[in-house]
Amino acid sequence: MKAYILSFIHSLSESFRDLLPIILVIAFFQGVILQQPIPNIGEILYGLFLVVLGLTLFVKGLEMGLFPIGDSMAYAFARKGNIFWLLIFAFALGFGTTVAEPALIAVANEAAVIASKGGMIASTEVAREDYANGLRFTVAFSVGLAIVVGVMRIIFGWKIQYLIIAGYLGVVAMTFIAPVEIIGIAYDSGGVTTSTITVPLVTALGVGLASSIKGRNPLTDGFGLIAFASLTPMIFVMAYGMWIG
Repeated sequence: MKAYILSFIHSLSESFRDLLPIILVIAFFQGVILQQPIPNIGEILYGLFLVVLGLTLFVKGLEMGLFPIGDSMAYAFARKGNIFWLLIFAFALGFGTTVAEPALIAVANEAAVIASKGGMIASTEVAREDYANGLRFTVAFSVGLAIVVGVMRIIFGWKIQYLIIAGYLGVVAMTFIAPVEIIGIAYDSGGVTTSTITVPLVTALGVGLASSIKGRNPLTDGFGLIAFASLTPMIFVMAYGMWIG
């Protein structure tokens, strides 16, 4: 018990150290450049404590839960040698984790509100909800396909640079033909997929799979799935904008 408490205190100190640079930046500009006292200092300090505590618990949860789950399932599928079910699992993992991303939900809801105000969709709650859900499921579907491609790359040893170059050429091509109103949303959709839920599980899947396949290097082959998860939503969301437009 004592060892666990000491380990948790050490994790708290590491989280505070990680947050310290941004704390110093804010304090410097608030006190030296703006030369204004920090308002509600008590609430801010309490909020900072909650952030440090939350970050510590989140990282501990990743280490104890999500990473081992991803690793163990990757090993299990590799031992079975069934590529079909492995690819189904990869798609379901990419889709399920992305559709639950808090950042994606927030961006989709905000995009629906702006689209309603801009006249792209009707100014009704149903229209905004349909638009937001359409964005979410489009991004989730694209990430599912991206993880499938990434898993196939690990299995067959494809070169990641060629796939990434081809993908971004597709992004550039779609940018010229997609409605201008959807382009910014599409680019942001690529970023919000790399957030709190998707990254740990997908990374663990890639590293675990590369570790369990003979001839694959976890360092060179296990990483890169997140790159695909960031790339494909941009293409698919622009296609979604063309479809609803």
